[in-house]
Amino acid sequence: MTAGQLKKLDTDDSKSVGQSDGGESVGHASGRHIIELLHIKKADLNHDDLAHMRKVTGYVHRHIKQRPSGDITDTRWRYSLMNWDHDPKNT
Repeated sequence: MTAGQLKKLDTDDSKSVGQSDGGESVGHASGRHIIELLHIKKADLNHDDLAHMRKVTGYVHRHIKQRPSGDITDTRWRYSLMNWDHDPKNT
């Protein structure tokens, strides 16, 4: 997904999915971090940036395996993955 597509996920559906301590979900916060990373040159990425990228990759790989049956267009599963920069409708 592009940074612009991630910015458009500022919706109630997107904010409400995933783990939360009563505020913003972990995935939605991750999406904001990913937007920042997409604007950094590869040569300028630091250890923390790379660690977050590995965390994102791990999350996506784990949750892809939990795909629900049927139409996934408006599912919490899809919104959660999109927060983490992966739209399963485009794969």
